[in-house]
Amino acid sequence: MIEAMPLILFAVLFILLLFGYPVAFTLGGVSFILGYLTFGIHFFNLLPLRIWGVMTNYVLIAVPLFVYMGVMLEKSGLAEELLETMALLFGRLRGGLAISVVVVGAMLGASTGIVGATVVTMGLLSLPTMLKRGYRPELSTGTISASGTLGQIIPPSIVLVLLGSILNVSIGDMFMGAVIPGFALVFLYLIWIVVVAMTKPDWAPTMPKEELDRFRGRAMVRRVLQAFVLPLLLVFAVLGSIFAGIASPTEAAAVGALGATVLTIVQGKFSYETLKSVMAGTTHLTCMVFIILVGATSFGLVFRGMRGDDYLTRLIMDANMGPHTFLALVMVIIFIAGFFIDFIEITFIIVPVVAPIFVTFGVDLLWLGILIAMNLQTSFLTPPFGFSLFYLKGVAPPEIRTGQIYRGIVPFIVIQLVGLGLVIFFPEMATWLPQYLMR
Repeated sequence: MIEAMPLILFAVLFILLLFGYPVAFTLGGVSFILGYLTFGIHFFNLLPLRIWGVMTNYVLIAVPLFVYMGVMLEKSGLAEELLETMALLFGRLRGGLAISVVVVGAMLGASTGIVGATVVTMGLLSLPTMLKRGYRPELSTGTISASGTLGQIIPPSIVLVLLGSILNVSIGDMFMGAVIPGFALVFLYLIWIVVVAMTKPDWAPTMPKEELDRFRGRAMVRRVLQAFVLPLLLVFAVLGSIFAGIASPTEAAAVGALGATVLTIVQGKFSYETLKSVMAGTTHLTCMVFIILVGATSFGLVFRGMRGDDYLTRLIMDANMGPHTFLALVMVIIFIAGFFIDFIEITFIIVPVVAPIFVTFGVDLLWLGILIAMNLQTSFLTPPFGFSLFYLKGVAPPEIRTGQIYRGIVPFIVIQLVGLGLVIFFPEMATWLPQYLMR
């Protein structure tokens, strides 16, 4: 019976999550009840020490700082300028508006990393324009939803911070390892848009000539510089200081938070109300992450007390499952779980359980972390609970139907899986840059 307890713990947890109970309290509550029934109350003398260890983890201070940076940049108005400038810059190309959305999504991902803010901003600004220009609704909604999730893999990313902390991998290495896979995904998105624009011209028309004619000469140069220089300076300040070894990720996150505040002041969008709103948003998101982390810590304590990690390792070994087969199984489980639960929940529930088994197999944990991050990115796009789809539906014009959003996202989910496959078959995509920069 004791051996079966880890399976019972998992089963009860997932059933309650599917019924919609709050994740943090479900994790903590189920763990506490089953732990008490199995070991008695004295087993939980260890729990306060575990939670204190989480709360005093210096690396995790980067989470609220990166959240603050993202929320503050959302208020700065830089996203609007970027979108408008990029749309005019690529307007001469067929599919240029969609290309501009992907490029801006990548830039916002590298400077904010908050999916909800990026999707809502681009949905409000780009979707009506794309529809007005005759873009196919499926292509428009799919491009915006997928581009908004690029902040999950392009550093600095909160999920990379959390995965690095759980897998005990340097956050700086995680950021460096994600650069090539992240921009490879951007490249694959752009290829798809170009192919669609060439094969189905009526899906992605060019912008009107008279509108483009106004965007020439010095006005064009000045606007491009203004739109690009400020966010790029912030990205270089944050990532450059990490990659150059000048600052730790936590210190770089503080630089980013300060830089985002300065940019908002430069844009003339800073006020007491703005600061109050940003602080409230940061507190809300940070509390959500950390209360789930406390629940996950309780779950991990009980799971290991039940020797669940030993039980799973024994099951895998008895099944003669090699590292590649087990990796494929875990990737499938994470992908399917993404249809039903949030990326933070998957990170805290599944990753701590499977990580020791990968250590036993001798798998490179940096490579594993990047694979999991790319897989988690799909959880924002997979219906019925893809958050990126909900964000876009909330700001889309009334004529956009849910079915159109779902159909539009399918090619981009396939592209993400292709990108995941490339990193699986070519691990150097994730490991080469950290090794090169550490020479």
